[in-house]
Amino acid sequence: MHDSGKHTAVVVGGGVGGLVLARQLALGGMRVTLVEASDRLGGKVARHTVAGIDLDAGAESFATRNGTVAALAAELGLASKVVKPNPDGAWLQPMVGPAIPLPKTGLLGIPATPLAADVVAAIGFPAALRAQFDLLMLGFSGSKERNLGRLVRRRMGSAVVDKLVAPIVTGIHSRGPDELDVDTVAPGLRTAMLSTGSLAHAVAKLRAAAPAGSAVSGIEGGVYGLVERLARDLAGLEVTVRLGATVTAADAGGVSLADGERIAADHVVLATPLVPVSAPSITLATLVVEAAGLDAAPRGTGLLVAAGAQGILAKALTHATAKWRWLADAAPTGVHVLRLSYSWSEADGEAELRAQAMTDASSLLGVQLQEVGVRGFSRVDWRGVPAAEALPTGVTGVGEAYSGTGLAAVISGAQQEAGRLLKEVAT
Repeated sequence: MHDSGKHTAVVVGGGVGGLVLARQLALGGMRVTLVEASDRLGGKVARHTVAGIDLDAGAESFATRNGTVAALAAELGLASKVVKPNPDGAWLQPMVGPAIPLPKTGLLGIPATPLAADVVAAIGFPAALRAQFDLLMLGFSGSKERNLGRLVRRRMGSAVVDKLVAPIVTGIHSRGPDELDVDTVAPGLRTAMLSTGSLAHAVAKLRAAAPAGSAVSGIEGGVYGLVERLARDLAGLEVTVRLGATVTAADAGGVSLADGERIAADHVVLATPLVPVSAPSITLATLVVEAAGLDAAPRGTGLLVAAGAQGILAKALTHATAKWRWLADAAPTGVHVLRLSYSWSEADGEAELRAQAMTDASSLLGVQLQEVGVRGFSRVDWRGVPAAEALPTGVTGVGEAYSGTGLAAVISGAQQEAGRLLKEVAT
């Protein structure tokens, strides 16, 4: 502890996890130094302007599970800005055939009614019949399986995983079903399966307990508003923010910077891995276009794309002005914002990505987009979710690598770690 009598902490990484942690520790009476290697705060939550419209360059919505993000927004004075998306919902582009509306009675793509017409349309009758066998199995079969992909395959078959679950969870969590923990992405699902006797009934039970359309929300004006409010809060607290400072080593007594400086602290938390880990990149292509055929939102709020869909390279498309009323109001009349996500090599040029985005958007939306109607285009590259590295003794971690993907998981993990550290200091 230093002469001031206050416990000190160094937080490495200025993404949302690091910002939330630094704020909570400072509010709890600690003196905090936040070190960020880049020249800005926010990580994958950022703003960019395309064709004069301010847009999210990263996350544009968040899971409402447990109310974690909404509660933070309220603390930051943004309670009135939390908004729901258009309830019309998204569509699915199958591997073969035309796009179809996503089945309505599902959870992460797992159907509550396997033989429902919209499920049959998505995966075919034989696959839907196989999924129906779930209702004949005992509830404990597979109940100990924590891997989402393996659990659903065991209960409902591979087609449900490949054609429904995979495109949906990849769009939400940027990871496939075989990389996700059931209890993290669908809390209570395994318990409900035991009590109801089937996976389908468990999905129905969880959906009945949550209001329709409650899975995700957004922030009017953009999710990046969270970062701007967090940064403003830090400026009024005992937090020193160091931008453009690269940490090369960390231990229980502090961190070392690339320029040789040493920052000593009583507590050290990594909100990002020290060593950049090779992970698949995520590229977002944003098109701002005029096209009368899009005025009716022909594919609802956008589409999730099944892996291997013929002729499509995009993993998902969000019709942002159809999804968010505030954005439609902010855009000029007749102008639409489309956002497509890709696993695209940084070596591939912007012109090639723009051409591919135009081709994919035209095919997915069923509306031929014309170059003359393009008001603006932007490409943003994000590194994929890194693997958690082994932490030095006495150092803890928060953020995507340690808490899981998505704003809700990152914020919850940061708050829990802040609570643990403050309790440790108090005792």
